[in-house]
Amino acid sequence: MSETTIATDKAPAVEVKNLSKHYGPVKALRNVDLTIAAGEYFVLLGPSGGGKTTLLRTIGGFHKPTEGQVLLHGRDMSHLPPDKRPTTMVFQAYALFPHMTVLQNVSYGLKVAGIDRKQAEEKAAAMMDVVGLSGFAERKPHELSGGQQQRVQLARALVLDRDILLLDEPLAALDAQLRKDMCLELKHLQEKVGITFIHVTHNQEEAMTVADRIALVADGNLVEHGKARDIYRAPVKKFTASFVGENNMLSGRVSDVNGVSCTVDVAGSQLVVQKRGQQVAHGQPVDLSIRSELVQLSRANGSNNAGDGHSILGSYDEAVYLGLTTSHLVRLPNGVEMTSRTISDAVDDLPTPGDPVRLHWQPEAIRLHTS
Repeated sequence: MSETTIATDKAPAVEVKNLSKHYGPVKALRNVDLTIAAGEYFVLLGPSGGGKTTLLRTIGGFHKPTEGQVLLHGRDMSHLPPDKRPTTMVFQAYALFPHMTVLQNVSYGLKVAGIDRKQAEEKAAAMMDVVGLSGFAERKPHELSGGQQQRVQLARALVLDRDILLLDEPLAALDAQLRKDMCLELKHLQEKVGITFIHVTHNQEEAMTVADRIALVADGNLVEHGKARDIYRAPVKKFTASFVGENNMLSGRVSDVNGVSCTVDVAGSQLVVQKRGQQVAHGQPVDLSIRSELVQLSRANGSNNAGDGHSILGSYDEAVYLGLTTSHLVRLPNGVEMTSRTISDAVDDLPTPGDPVRLHWQPEAIRLHTS
């Protein structure tokens, strides 16, 4: 795996070098290399149990690496405890002291650090204003909503003046609408305070909303990393395409190769795909992906071009209404289901189940995956 490089005059906030973490025979992390720039909002995205939280906790000092290094601002801190690192953690569970007021909760860490009570409470009150908790100082945690409790935890972490904030599934306990609202608030808060945020989530919409860059973590491996838009629009790895966005995943075999593209046999159709620098050989099995919103649906009739290389025949299954969009499900001759997602009501005359249809797309929309 190659290490991410970031163009910056500052030392990276985080450098993870050849990092592995084993629990007996279980390899939670496998030779991870990663660089995170100072002041960046970075998201570790992936399925549950994939290793992203283990990576976050190892950066924070809650786990010691089996192999490799964790450098923070250029210093090797691999074996230092959490309180000796320039990091602070926001946990999934709010872990607020129920008998304390909001102000007491936020100022608690400062008092433990030996700061005078009055100074600690003044600093805590200022941070409460930053996170939108002005006027809540005397309330107890049980008197707050889930979003307000999360703000308390954010204020308690940020008031310590550490310059790397670690967020472990911080929005998992919130309902869908509140999660969306808090995503925007987190992004605006990071921009306001200017420190490095490293955010773990399995929710791709949450990741896309807040991230400057995203790393996909699965099965202990760093699968792929890049800008949020690139991860969504131009995934390199098959896993990324299957996990991010609503992608149609197809398997086929290469039947022809030329300079910039290759032809792949899929379900009786010959699909032309740009290689984008990948090396393929005649007869090689490959995978293809294409986002459902880039697939158009039409009835199959004499006017359809069966040999254009950018379409495939199937039979219409059903329409699934999702509010703003509708997913049209189409069954290919090999039994694989494809989806064409359109703005709802954009298709007036829907086919009936079983009708022959053609799915088609622009040449650049479909992507080749060899790994």
